[in-house]
Amino acid sequence: MTTDTLANMALRLPNDPARNEVRLRMKPDNAAPGHVDGGWWPRSTDSATEFPALVATLTSTWGPISRVGYNLDAWTATARKLTVHDRVVRMDGFRTMQPNTVTLTGHNRQRITLLVVPPDTPGGAARAILRSAADPGTTATVQDILTSNGISAEQAQADTATAPQPRTADQTPEERWEAEGGHILAQHHAH
Repeated sequence: MTTDTLANMALRLPNDPARNEVRLRMKPDNAAPGHVDGGWWPRSTDSATEFPALVATLTSTWGPISRVGYNLDAWTATARKLTVHDRVVRMDGFRTMQPNTVTLTGHNRQRITLLVVPPDTPGGAARAILRSAADPGTTATVQDILTSNGISAEQAQADTATAPQPRTADQTPEERWEAEGGHILAQHHAH
C-alpha cells in the first residue's frame, strides 16, 4: 500500500454516473497507529450499493477483501455474502460495533478500520472529517474526530442509523435472523 495510491482513492464502477465515486481517504503507510486507518463518506446507508463499491476500491490497491464488519443499525439489511469482482466477501453485522466505523479484513488477515462520515454531512465538514481521519499523526477516536469537526455524537448516530427493525413476538427466528443481516436460503418443495 503506497501513500500515492491510497491518499485519495476514487473508483468509477461500470455503468454508474461519476457521482458514485467512492469518497475515501487513507492514512499513508508510515502513519501513526490509531483508532482508524482512514475515512469513508458514503452517499447513503444502503449496504447493497455502498459496500461493493468500497470493497472494489480497496481491492484495487490493497488486495482482496474477505470480510466487512459493520453496525447492523447503521446500514440497511444485506445478504451475509456479497460477490465483488468474482470474489465472495462475507458481511459481518454486529449491533455492538461502533456505528460510525466499518472494518475490512483482507485475505492476509490484515485489517482496515474506517471512520464512516454520516452520508448527510455537509460537504465542507465531511471533507474535514476525511482529512482528520487520514492525518498521518492522528490517534484520535472516531468520536473525537467527528466532534472536533462539528458532528455531535447524537447527530452522528442519527445521521447513520436506519430505523432498526423491531423484534416482535410475531417474528419467527428466521425472520429475526433475516432482519439482522442473515440470509435464508430458498427452499425448494417438490410438488
